Amino acid sequence: MYYYDYYRQNQDEIKNIAKALEGEYNAIQCYEKLAIQAKTPEEKKTIQEIRQDEAKHYQTFAGIYQSLTGQTYSPKQTEECPADYLSGLNAAIKDEQETVDFYHTISDSGSTPYIKEAFRRAAFDEQNHAVWFLYFLTQNK
Repeated sequence: MYYYDYYRQNQDEIKNIAKALEGEYNAIQCYEKLAIQAKTPEEKKTIQEIRQDEAKHYQTFAGIYQSLTGQTYSPKQTEECPADYLSGLNAAIKDEQETVDFYHTISDSGSTPYIKEAFRRAAFDEQNHAVWFLYFLTQNK
């Protein structure tokens, strides 16, 4: 592989990891709001657990980012959280499902076994989160 090809692949991977960090950061912020709006104690507890999963993903991805770039990632909230609970659940389902596909893509092209496994496991978590949000949506309609 030529240096340019390696550099390009590495830059794409870093860009994707930065995008994953932004997504996790946004989810952490919005799920805090969603937990406050939850209709039952069970929903609140589960959404808080999902938020904790997102924080773990963020920490893992931040470590990967730092190991690849030598820099600490500085997140910004790039998405606005929906105002009401049902809109928030809808947005969460859509986001989690899209994230599953994105994380599988990162996993498939990961430059190390650690990166591949970190994103593969996170994709499984995201799928599980989507199912919970869908369940809560059906319970609240």
